[in-house]
Amino acid sequence: MAPLTHGEETRMGKEVPGWKPERGKIHKLRREFTFKDFKQAMKFVNRVARLAEREGHHPNLFIFYRRVECELFTHALHGLSENDFILAAKINALKS
Repeated sequence: MAPLTHGEETRMGKEVPGWKPERGKIHKLRREFTFKDFKQAMKFVNRVARLAEREGHHPNLFIFYRRVECELFTHALHGLSENDFILAAKINALKS
């Protein structure tokens, strides 16, 4: 399987509000979430972790007190796949 093309990334990106593409050596999706406090941020991180385990697809998570950054890409492809966009949509639903 090959990573998504630029056009596919753009088209699928419209379905995941808040996520921004990073187009460096490895194409990634990134989103920042902000919470009331550290405790709420950690609850969200734990929910994302449980989801990632169920999906078998794991984001990079960066925690900065009440801010959480999520980074998605498919390691095996060194780029983005449809699964990254699906997981991004599911992570968005956790925040709602």
